[in-house]
Amino acid sequence: MTLKEFSRDIWLLHFSTFFFFLGIALVSPLISPLSILLGATPLIVGSIASISSIVALFLKPLGGFLGDRGWKFHVMTLGSILGAVAGVLYVLSVSLENLTLFAVGRGIHGFAMALFFPSSLATAIELAPKGRVGETLGWRGMMFSLSNLVGPAVGGFVADYFGFQPAFIFTILLSLIAAGFVSMAHRTTQEESEQKTTETHKNISYRLLLNPFFIAASLALLLLSLAYSGMLTFLPALYKVIGLGTSAFGIYASIMGGFSLLTRVFGGREADRRGPTPVATFGFSLLLLAYILLALNPTPPKAYLSAIPLGMGFGFAVPSLQMMALAKLPQKIRTFGSSIYTMFFDLGYLSGPLIFGYVAQLKDSYMTIFPILPLVILMAMIILQFPRFLKEKS
Repeated sequence: MTLKEFSRDIWLLHFSTFFFFLGIALVSPLISPLSILLGATPLIVGSIASISSIVALFLKPLGGFLGDRGWKFHVMTLGSILGAVAGVLYVLSVSLENLTLFAVGRGIHGFAMALFFPSSLATAIELAPKGRVGETLGWRGMMFSLSNLVGPAVGGFVADYFGFQPAFIFTILLSLIAAGFVSMAHRTTQEESEQKTTETHKNISYRLLLNPFFIAASLALLLLSLAYSGMLTFLPALYKVIGLGTSAFGIYASIMGGFSLLTRVFGGREADRRGPTPVATFGFSLLLLAYILLALNPTPPKAYLSAIPLGMGFGFAVPSLQMMALAKLPQKIRTFGSSIYTMFFDLGYLSGPLIFGYVAQLKDSYMTIFPILPLVILMAMIILQFPRFLKEKS
C-alpha cells in the first residue's frame, strides 16, 4: 500500500500534530534562560519548567471527556489557539520583564496540550484505513518525534540570533498553522463527525478501560517514560560532571532521535501485521539491550552505540503500545482513554527525575542510576505478557 491510499484528512491531522508540538518544542530550550534573565531562583526555574506538564497531567481527563462528546476537532482547534495565546503571553513577559506572565503562559500551554493530545491520538485511530491503525499511529508518532527533534534547535537558533521575542512570535505562528490544519481536516470529515456524535448517546461504561490490554499498555508506558526521563535527566548531568560539553549528549540525543524516526512507521506496520503485543515486546527488548549497553559504557564514544537500539526500540514500542491500549476501545470512551493512557507517560516523566535523583544523591554518584534502567524495562516486558497469558488461559 502506498502513502496516497491515506485520506487527505489524515495527513491534515498529522501536519497539525507536527506544527502544534513544534511550537511547544521550540520553547523548551528557552524556559530556563529566560526565567534566569527575569530573576528566577533555581527553585523557581525548576517550577516554571514543570508547570505545563503538571497542568497537562491534571487536565487531560477534561480534554478526553470533551472529545468523547463529539467535539474532538473543536477541542484540538481550541488547544492550538491556546498555544498561540501562550505565545502572546511569552512575548509580553519579555517586553514587560514579568516572570509571572511567563509562568501563566506555561500553564496555558499545558492546558493546550491537555486539550489537543487526547483528541489528536483518538482521531488518528478513527480515521485510519482498515487494517492500518498501527501504520497511521507510526506516521503520527514520526511527526511528533520530528517536531521534538527539530524544535529545540530552531528555538535556540532564533533566540541566539534574533532574541526571545522573535522566537515566541514563531511559536504563535506555528500554533495558528496547527489550528488551520485542524479546521481543514474538520471540514473534510464533518459529515462523518456529525454521524459519530450521534453514536455517543449509546450507553458505554468507562469500566471498559479496565481491560487487561489497556492496563498492561499503560503500565508499560509508565515504566518506559520513567526510565527514559531518568536517562534524559542524568546522562547530561554525568557528562557535565566529568567535564564533557553539552554537545556530548546532543550527539547522543540526535542518534537516538534519528533511529526512532526511521523505525516509527515500520513498527506501526508490523503491529498491523503481527499484532501490537509481540511488536511492543520486541521494541522493549531493544530498549533493554540499549540500557544494558549504556550501563556498561555510559561515556562517549561507546555510549553512542546504545543510542541506536534505544531509538529503534521507541520506534517499535510507542505505536504498538498506543494500538494495544486504544484501538479496540469503543469510540465513545476512546478519547478519554487516550487522556488516561498518556497520563501514565506524564507520571513517569515527572517522577523519574525525582526517583533517580534520590538514588544518585543516596549513592553520591550519577553512575548508580544506569544499571537500574534495564530492570525497569524488564518489569515492563513482563507486564506486557500478562494479557496474552490471560487470553491463552481463557
